[in-house]
Amino acid sequence: MTENDTEREPPGIGPRDWKSHPAYVSPEYKSTVLRGPTKPLVPITHSLSELTGPVYGAECVGELDHDLTRNGIKDGEPLGERMIVSGRVLDEAGRPIRNTLVEVWQANAAGRYIHLVDQHNAPLDPNFFGGGRCVTDDEGRYRFLTVKPGAYPWGNHPNAWRPNHIHFSLFGPSIATRLVTQMYFPGDPLLEHDPIFLGTPEIARNRLISKFSLDVTEADFALGYIFDIVLRGPDQTPMET
Repeated sequence: MTENDTEREPPGIGPRDWKSHPAYVSPEYKSTVLRGPTKPLVPITHSLSELTGPVYGAECVGELDHDLTRNGIKDGEPLGERMIVSGRVLDEAGRPIRNTLVEVWQANAAGRYIHLVDQHNAPLDPNFFGGGRCVTDDEGRYRFLTVKPGAYPWGNHPNAWRPNHIHFSLFGPSIATRLVTQMYFPGDPLLEHDPIFLGTPEIARNRLISKFSLDVTEADFALGYIFDIVLRGPDQTPMET
């Protein structure tokens, strides 16, 4: 998306509310100073390949892809607090977005990713891959089973720690429609110290925080959280720009 995309919206779809999204450059979030654009954005006309594909659907999703507590098992269950994350993907009018691919990735319960770049001195979990995917149903609903991710240091400033969070990626009808955001947890004391969370305009920050739900919670198994994702309109979920 570019700043000029608001001039080329399809009929019947309102412009994206850029005031709800973080700025490209936020000095407190140091890496944005190095990678954020500093010159006016140049609109690029999409070709047929960007507008028509690839299309991601149910055929891309395996039976256990939504269950992060089982899709990485080698010798047993992953360590940590089991949890269920569920929600709906909605448009600006509250209508469900059906058949869209939702992907998640996260740190394990100790706050470490399975990635060569992550050298945080915390244990890896051989039974936790840290990624999953599913396709929204006719009500726009998705559901993941996972463990609560741990906080981890990230070097942005002295004694900097990222709050517990899960990354979300959503694909529309083509690769050019991908959106990325993060989900946080209620009551996390690190939120008020996190430049990434604070880089989101104050009016929209709470839209990034999930809600505990006893209805989603499963007895004797896992706590439940709800995180709805709204793509447009006055309640839209902030996205990474």
